[in-house]
Amino acid sequence: MNKVLEIKGLTIGFPGKGDLVKNLSLSINRGELHGLIGESGSGKSLTALSIIGLLPRNCSIKNGSILLHSKGEVTDLVHLPMNEMRSLRGREVGFVFQDPMTALNPVLRCGKQVEEAISQHRKLSASESKKEVLKLFAQVRLPDPEKAYYSYPHQVSGGQRQRILIAQAISCKPKLLIADEITTALDVEIQVTVMELLADLRRSLDVGILFISHDLGLVGHYADEISIMHRGQIVESGPKESILKNPKEAYTKGLLACRPPVDKKIDRLPTVEDFLLSTGEVVTKEVSSSGQNSLVKEILVVKGLSTFYPMKTGLFGQVTKEFQALKEVSFKVLKGESLGLVGESGSGKSSLGRALLHLVETRSGEVFYQDHRIGEMTEKEFRQWRRKIQFIFQDPYSSLNPKISVGDALIEVLKIHGLHGNAANRKQRCLDLLAQVGLEPADYDKYPHQFSGGQRQRVVIARALAVEPEFIVCDEAVSALDVSVQAQILNLLKDLKSTYQLTYLFITHDMSVVRFFCDRVIVMKEGELVEENSTEQIFENPKHPYSKKLIDISKSMV
Repeated sequence: MNKVLEIKGLTIGFPGKGDLVKNLSLSINRGELHGLIGESGSGKSLTALSIIGLLPRNCSIKNGSILLHSKGEVTDLVHLPMNEMRSLRGREVGFVFQDPMTALNPVLRCGKQVEEAISQHRKLSASESKKEVLKLFAQVRLPDPEKAYYSYPHQVSGGQRQRILIAQAISCKPKLLIADEITTALDVEIQVTVMELLADLRRSLDVGILFISHDLGLVGHYADEISIMHRGQIVESGPKESILKNPKEAYTKGLLACRPPVDKKIDRLPTVEDFLLSTGEVVTKEVSSSGQNSLVKEILVVKGLSTFYPMKTGLFGQVTKEFQALKEVSFKVLKGESLGLVGESGSGKSSLGRALLHLVETRSGEVFYQDHRIGEMTEKEFRQWRRKIQFIFQDPYSSLNPKISVGDALIEVLKIHGLHGNAANRKQRCLDLLAQVGLEPADYDKYPHQFSGGQRQRVVIARALAVEPEFIVCDEAVSALDVSVQAQILNLLKDLKSTYQLTYLFITHDMSVVRFFCDRVIVMKEGELVEENSTEQIFENPKHPYSKKLIDISKSMV
């Protein structure tokens, strides 16, 4: 195979702040999918951005070369003038960004945005451009290319938006395609669809693909070559078989081990640090989930819950079209258990979690908390109830106020509920909370942007614990985290459950996380509960075809 990209001795950094990427070298051939794997902050995205000349302000390439092979010529992108780099983007190198909602213009129709990319590099008429876009949309397996062409980004699903970005990236038939964390936070079913799409494109277009991710298990299933990146350096590189089956470095072993297993339930997840600090083998203990059958006391009962969202309104604001997110959902949560709620995007998982806390309106149904009907509570009773049941959102950054420090955010919760009397007691309580979630006293005065994703999630957990709740709803609380950080947070949540006798409703799309964390599972599809059983029974003997499909997909990624 012919090389399409060669990176030699690449060093990237900020003036006076050291190097963030250190002496990095890798190469990609035409028709090859090369996985670049590492945790957040390892330098993966900086490496990708350096290829297309989009490094952050004041960040620069200090040393090395980035050689692009095209049409028998070799171009060093490090020294390419900016006007030539602009011409090269899209035409020779396509880039698919992590978050399609921010990468797409919200006020332009999806088809027009792809046409705009085509018009920059190809001389086609308006009708020819539209035909090309529809062809691309079919190529990336959009279910209705014509509908997608005229839709705005918010009118299509997350997986469809990601495919539109891929169509835009390949619209000018580039030699190299860079995909930066494009499967993060997607359902496992959509992850597989996107990965299979890329695998097909690299064969049909003979394009070299640099796929950046923190999930070694997922990428390893599709990649030809894998490079493991840690603290700005590639610590291990080679064919996927050797990396997955015979890893040499402790860091690689840690990345493989900290992903929860699907085929068994273990007591505690190993972390990357366990492998980096260990001088021997890191052992995990397999456990049985049968003991949870002794839990019989109901803490929450839901009967016939239905929720609708308006889709269209008339001239005077009246709703003319609705979408039913929940369809008479009924279930119960037992005190002291971790109940998993799984399903694809749009199945109604998050709507159900929010409906329990009155964060979205319900059309019908009842919610009972310890035999008290929530809908009949007085304002005082409702405030007391809201103390007992807390919510951990998927994105910790957007759920924290960027203008106030972490300490003030925790103090605010205590003040609202009149807890711990005076300022000195409240501050001490906040410091104790930070320590319990693995943060330092110095973090009290820091702001959200000064923390990593995993640390922010710990702050949000501390805030939820501040009012001493009995029941916590975790809505995709670990889905966007690195697998190494995910392991730390899952272990933390398990420890807190034991310490405070907490009950969890754990909303997720990741079946491997469910196997590790949950005692029972309910499966949702299109607003309905299709199956409910113990975790062991769901995984060993699923009754519904959809449950079996989710488990089979998860097992195929191991």
